[in-house]
Amino acid sequence: MSVWRLLVFLAVVLSITAGIHYFLWIRLARDPAWPAPVVRGLAWGLGLLAASIPLGLFASRLLPRSTAAPFAWLAYGWMGLMFVLFLTLVPLEVVRAGARVVGVDPERRLLLARALAGAAAVIGLGESVAGLASVLGRVGVQPVRVPIAKLPKSLSGYTIVQISDIHVGPTIGRSFIDQIVRTINALSPDLVAITGDLVDGSVAELGPLVEPLKDLRAKDGVFFVTGNHEYYSGVDAWIGHLRTLGVRVLRNERVALRDGLDLAGVDDTSAKSFGRGHGQDVPRAMEGRDESRAIVLLAHQPKAVIDACKHGVDLQLSGHTHGGQIWPWGYAVRLDQPHVAGLHDHHGTAIYVSRGTGYWGPPMRVAAPAEITRIELVNEA
Repeated sequence: MSVWRLLVFLAVVLSITAGIHYFLWIRLARDPAWPAPVVRGLAWGLGLLAASIPLGLFASRLLPRSTAAPFAWLAYGWMGLMFVLFLTLVPLEVVRAGARVVGVDPERRLLLARALAGAAAVIGLGESVAGLASVLGRVGVQPVRVPIAKLPKSLSGYTIVQISDIHVGPTIGRSFIDQIVRTINALSPDLVAITGDLVDGSVAELGPLVEPLKDLRAKDGVFFVTGNHEYYSGVDAWIGHLRTLGVRVLRNERVALRDGLDLAGVDDTSAKSFGRGHGQDVPRAMEGRDESRAIVLLAHQPKAVIDACKHGVDLQLSGHTHGGQIWPWGYAVRLDQPHVAGLHDHHGTAIYVSRGTGYWGPPMRVAAPAEITRIELVNEA
């Protein structure tokens, strides 16, 4: 990400977080009218935690990873808790409004304010701890069965293991990649598909952390398509580096896997804004193909299915959404993407959207667990 993009991003983040922190101070400190030392302590605490967010973002971009990691854990951890607290408090505004409408006296309103603040704190902390435990635990394998009419019967049972949105960076490192590689190899897949957003940082900084990918084993190979975060992290360098690890990067192109089965991959939807030679091009990937052959398309963002279904793609594998990562953010994701998680039929094209294997930002997942997806292609005729 360029300096200017980073500054604009930080300006937006600061504006939003300032407003949220002010709301948290009102509802958790001012309105409950705790003793003065408690109110001052909460004010200082919220102020310092608010400052930790831009500090952590700057540190993760400008300092060596080993130095930046503690700042990143604090910043992103608080970002997640802040978000959960905010979403817990907002629905409670209905209770406050009801109290005002029915004319509850000031003394009881104070008791209500304290009760609501305490309830929000308990619920928010509980959800955050559960969300943190979710990302610190072992990533589970999600089995998915996809019928494809064009698939030759001889290939029924063909397995693709998909990983997506790992986001190696300030809080995700080599040990996480090691664990994923061991899990995938134990599944003995025919093919491994990495559907973008592998990294958040440069090859110089993060290259050694993804090195275990060279140990991935699959009968027909390991394939990768770019996500939007590769374009923030030096995409051309990453494409070159992944090739040295035995990972084939598909860029608006198609390959024959077996007799009767093709694989295609396209650049991320956002790629065209990052310079010449980049940009999603489904028609180019489909050009000249034998339409009697089954075809699987790798595309980071689910919205690529709008073009995919026009070109007779049998199955699209995507990520990007994280399944919302922290409930109920998935509802907002639906404003931008046609599908958020799971297997869907989109006008005759099957699409599977992974919830992601890692996480971005807050080290937590709430009602959207990470996954390594084992996809079995079948001919049910």
